[in-house]
This record gives sequence, structure tokens and C-alpha cells, in this order.
Amino acid sequence: MIGSLLILGFTLSLDNFRTSIVLGGLRFSWGRAVQVALVFGLCDAVAPLVGILVGHYWSAAIGSTAEYVGAIALGAYGLYLVIRAWRTAASDELDRPWAVFGLLVPLSADNVVAGTSLGLLGFSPWVAPPVFGVITALMALVGLQIGRAVARVIPIRPDLVSGVALVVMATVMGPHA
Repeated sequence: MIGSLLILGFTLSLDNFRTSIVLGGLRFSWGRAVQVALVFGLCDAVAPLVGILVGHYWSAAIGSTAEYVGAIALGAYGLYLVIRAWRTAASDELDRPWAVFGLLVPLSADNVVAGTSLGLLGFSPWVAPPVFGVITALMALVGLQIGRAVARVIPIRPDLVSGVALVVMATVMGPHA
């Protein structure tokens, strides 16, 4: 049972990991990176708990719209970064927590669906949510550091690179007809 939860938690954290690599290009301070990772982890812990408690009838509605919401949020934040990069002088660190943390809802939507499924299978709400949260926090922190390291190598404004990468990610990850 715990092995299955670890595999599912790792799989569900991959969207946060990918997004964190892109956000790492913004070169957050270590403290801000830890804060972002912990908040990502907290949301990915709360989301399956909500799913377990909400029940099966919500999973179809959330599951069918999660891809759209996620793609739109990533694309919108990417466009924000691109426009901001064109309109302002380069800064050492772009720190807009309200925008970064706005990504939490769409990134955690899949965990609500997974939690609903786990609830139907009889999993305890005290086991899966903390496991998913810890895995996501670790994956997000690693992703932020990888993105930061890559941004040092690329001789382009990190906010512009991150913005373009988020728009591309939203296009690729978005729903396909």
C-alpha cells in the first residue's frame, strides 16, 4: 500500500517539478525557493484530502476541466513574465509571490481527482495527503534549484526565458482535441 502511494505521489508531483524548473529561472533566493516548495507541498497535501472528502461525483467535473485550468494558468503567468520582461529593466530577482502562488490551484487539481479515487478505494485521509505533500515539496525544491542553475548558463534574461518556457509548457501540456 505505501509503495503504491509513493509511486502515485511521485507521479502527481511531476507537474510541480516541471513548473518549478521553469520558475527556478527566476533565481529566487534560497529562502523564497524553500517557501515556494513548502507551499506547493502543502497544497498537494490538502488537495487529495479535499478529494477524499468530496467524493466520486466531483471527480468527473474536476478531471475534465483540470487540464484547461492548468494550461490557462501556466500560459497566463508565462505571458505576464514575457510582457514584464519587455517593459521593465532586468532585475536580479523577480519576486512576485501572488503570481507564483496563483499556480497552486491548477497544479493541485489532479491531486483532488487522485484523492477522490483513493477515498473510493478506502485509503485513509491521514496517510496519502502527507505523503503527497512531502514528495511534492522535495520535487519542487529540486526543480527550483535545477532551473536556477540552468538560468545561470543561459545568457538571456531569466524572467523572459521562464515566461517563454511557461507559455510553451502550457501549449504542450494543454488539452488536445
